[in-house]
Amino acid sequence: MPHALIVDDDTNTREALAEIIRAEGFSLAIAGNIQEAQRQIAIRSPDIVLIDLRLPDGNGMDLFKEYESRPSMEVVLITGHASVETAVEALRLGAADYLTKPINIRRLRGLLSRVPRAVDLKSEIGVLRSELQRLGHFGSMLGASPAMQKLYNHIGRVAPTEATVLLIGESGTGKELAAQTIHALSLRSKHPFLPVNCGAISPHLIESEIFGHEKGSFTGADRQHKGYFERANGGTLFLDEITEMPPELQVKLLRVLETSALMRIGSNQEIETDVRVIAATNRDPEEAIREGKLRLDLYHRLNVFPLKIPPLRERGADVELLAQHLLSQFNAEHGTAKHLTPDACEALATYAWPGNVRELRNRMQRAYILSDGVIDAAALTPAVTAAPASTGRTLAISVGSSLADADRKLIFATLDLCGGVKKRAADLLGISLKTLYNRLEEYGAGDSEKSKPMPDPPPRGMPPAQNGGHAA
Repeated sequence: MPHALIVDDDTNTREALAEIIRAEGFSLAIAGNIQEAQRQIAIRSPDIVLIDLRLPDGNGMDLFKEYESRPSMEVVLITGHASVETAVEALRLGAADYLTKPINIRRLRGLLSRVPRAVDLKSEIGVLRSELQRLGHFGSMLGASPAMQKLYNHIGRVAPTEATVLLIGESGTGKELAAQTIHALSLRSKHPFLPVNCGAISPHLIESEIFGHEKGSFTGADRQHKGYFERANGGTLFLDEITEMPPELQVKLLRVLETSALMRIGSNQEIETDVRVIAATNRDPEEAIREGKLRLDLYHRLNVFPLKIPPLRERGADVELLAQHLLSQFNAEHGTAKHLTPDACEALATYAWPGNVRELRNRMQRAYILSDGVIDAAALTPAVTAAPASTGRTLAISVGSSLADADRKLIFATLDLCGGVKKRAADLLGISLKTLYNRLEEYGAGDSEKSKPMPDPPPRGMPPAQNGGHAA
């Protein structure tokens, strides 16, 4: 039988919690202060501790020393609305979750229902970490570089908690794969994982897709529709390209995150929801805030546990490891035994990979198709074997330019290089076609089919850009 400990100096709160916890099949201990809680933990280590932040002999966060020495013990903080920011800080330190007063009974029962798996989950993480040391794997993620091992360690720590995670990384680095791994190692792993690309949904439909709508709520709403939040109930919702979500919708998202309740379009009835949110962006969040693309209050709510996904150029030998893994997949799918030559491996290692893992996969698939038995450096042309500095086409960006300005110049220069073909430009930039269209709308070039966008003229004294090339 799992064991729970309630630490709260308010008698009414203790009694209400005790009734629910016992009904869920837990044995129970009760304490009114930190000192008594430490004594109860010494008698029997609980599987879950529900502790008030404000206690007569200190702050509930003081119990984290006990928590850190017992990794199988989940700590849930109880707080009033005025202390939510403190509770979010506690999540950074490793708390599983927090509850606000008055207690949401449904959410509490959801937390309790996941407790029995906590010990098994810790063992599973331990096995995966051993596998990493031996093979360079972590769940479905691959890589043995120091940058990736640091990422795996952070994922292993945050996955079992209920903390909101913000993934920050360039396009093509594997943010969705990281989100899937967090979900797979979490207490929600048997429930849905739903990925949503906020940049790939029409601004007119995104609210309905995420929050749902009632029949007749707008023209064309001929039936009730459950949004992603409802469909992901009990599981994880991955919001990719969060800065592409309209600012007015970000307000509604913030409210759902803070209240765990939503209203469908056309309804005035709140629906409780139990969803963990993982968000991702390929932009600098602070720059996005300055541009008005990300609300500051939403950023603070999402940024409970930020994780930076390293670009492929910072992962050293992982490039060859990933290439060999991809080649093994292609061989298995088609019953072949193709292999990389030493000069191909050298070409892979010296290329900068601006499109990251997504570009590597595309290049490897192309080389596999073009090659018979062996894949040499020539099969990886044109991008991989061409030295970035010798291609001739460059883009000068002054030191001190804003990231937004650099982003705009690079997009226009790439479109010019591709003759205005947006699909090709999006592929080279490593972004979705929808995201490219959104960026062009921002720059007032949304109707660029009629007039091909051109990059800014070169600084005085600099020769015009030549064909082919790489951003500098």
